[in-house]
Amino acid sequence: MTTYQHDTIVPFKDSAESKKKQVEKMFDKIAFRYDFLNHFLSAGIDRGWRKKAIRQLKTLDPKSILDVATGTGDMAILAGKLLNAEKIIGIDISEGMLEIGKKKN
Repeated sequence: MTTYQHDTIVPFKDSAESKKKQVEKMFDKIAFRYDFLNHFLSAGIDRGWRKKAIRQLKTLDPKSILDVATGTGDMAILAGKLLNAEKIIGIDISEGMLEIGKKKN
């Protein structure tokens, strides 16, 4: 199995926790302000690219959508509003992010 440099990079070098656990905790800690920062730091561009991406999906008329790394669910929620999909599932490593997304819907 090939190991790449990014495989060994962890958020906190002194932690005994796995990279996955460290990333999960990191996103759990910022979940409450993630949407604000995402909108603010991108100057709102994040909203535009989501709409553009979903419009491109519209021609495919998907019946099921899986939003991997859904975060707080903005993409999945917007897809639910703009597409006629029967099922939309959002998954994420961070329970904190998912909890914020559940409150939106």
